[in-house]
Amino acid sequence: MEHVTRIVIIGGGPGGYEAALVAAQLGAEVTVVDRDGLGGASVLTDCVPSKTLIATAEVMTTFDSSHAELGIMLDGEREAGPGADGAPRRMIGADLGKVNRRVKRLALAQSHDITASVTRAGVRVLRGRGRLGPEQAPDGSRRVTVTDVEGESRELVADAVLIATGGHPRELSDARPDGERILNWTQVYDMEELPAELIVVGSGVTGAEFAGAYQALGSRVTLVSSRDRVLPGEDPDAAAVLEDVFRRRGMNVMARSRAAAAKRVSDGEGGERVEVALSDGRTISGTHCLMAVGAVPNTADMGLEEAGVRLRDSGHIITDRVSRTTAPGVYAAGDCTGVLALASVAAMQGRIAMYHFLGDAVAPLDLTTVSANIFTDPEIATVGRTQADVDEGRIDARVVKLPLLRNARAKMQGIRDGFVKLICRRGTGIVVGGVVVAPRASELIHPISVAVDNGLTVDQIAKAFTVYPSLSGSIAEAARQLQARHRAGDH
Repeated sequence: MEHVTRIVIIGGGPGGYEAALVAAQLGAEVTVVDRDGLGGASVLTDCVPSKTLIATAEVMTTFDSSHAELGIMLDGEREAGPGADGAPRRMIGADLGKVNRRVKRLALAQSHDITASVTRAGVRVLRGRGRLGPEQAPDGSRRVTVTDVEGESRELVADAVLIATGGHPRELSDARPDGERILNWTQVYDMEELPAELIVVGSGVTGAEFAGAYQALGSRVTLVSSRDRVLPGEDPDAAAVLEDVFRRRGMNVMARSRAAAAKRVSDGEGGERVEVALSDGRTISGTHCLMAVGAVPNTADMGLEEAGVRLRDSGHIITDRVSRTTAPGVYAAGDCTGVLALASVAAMQGRIAMYHFLGDAVAPLDLTTVSANIFTDPEIATVGRTQADVDEGRIDARVVKLPLLRNARAKMQGIRDGFVKLICRRGTGIVVGGVVVAPRASELIHPISVAVDNGLTVDQIAKAFTVYPSLSGSIAEAARQLQARHRAGDH
């Protein structure tokens, strides 16, 4: 009797469910052990919900920032006249309860769609927690113990195990979220009313996205950054544009300010506020506080180290470029690996793991071709090598940055902030990286991603037709400028 390869996947997020689909397609018997619902945190509490919230904020920002220039006026605005500062009064607002109900509805629908897709592929889904057995059997198989919500346990036998358990919000010991006034990013969707004064602690991707979204929805936002700028790990030119936009729109950005504690206090009128203490002794106050101080991998109490899976000090699983851990027959994908906290990377890690174990041809993970997007307004999209790689001498390259102010379509749409940046190798003109700061940068980055992934040159991009007028025309124009410099051999 022919042996059917048995795959057990612990975790149903992007890394887990994409791996399940690949393994099933290749003929394996696949079981996914999932605790919360397929799609994982990415679909249920993180990526899908936050981007749905941001979609509402984006509409409000677009209207607020450009309707006057485009000649649009609401009847109420005409009646109310300008505010005390001479600017038009804001006549639109957000029903946060309705927004959040839509957020939850769409997240659940996406999870159901994924479940249906996985089930159609013949994958078995078990609800519960998975724990890896300590030893590999003589035949190379592994044991996984699954404990369901009633506490009942069963044992599965697998030829390979994929760990794709994701992560959860990191907490400060003196700033524990309570789900009402002090919140993490999974708890904000239970709010029925818009926070009047929101303090966002953390200026990385998550903090910047939520700060911008709630400011657009109508909250007065204070963004607390322990570093000297927002988005400290991103392209410095892009971060500078976003911080300037935040400040112009009225956000209080506190640089070099580290939060030490947060607590609920009385407002003196029978209500409550939140007081955030900074490490230098200052305090700031708001009606709510959102903690966005990173994530912790879900790798505890899973028997990983006993099974030979090495972890970093942070708790992340050590993997190679084909998703193998240090334990034979055990792979890992997604946020639990600490490689890049992106759903697309998690999915790729999961697919690579299954292709590798099941003997299909697969290229190792190449982070120099990964594209990413920050869903602020404007969006910030990146791919490939970075400005820091050029500045620090890791790559010999030319860089061109074109402001969107020169773009005809941007002028028509009232877009003032943003740019396109292209990076190409000095000797060959091959495109190795790019940055787009613009509305829908997540869509505009794709031609640059294609160029990076396929080793295209600036000559090839420059010769490709673009629609006029279009924001994508700036990509071609940047390529033409690099083309001219490449031919001239400038330094």
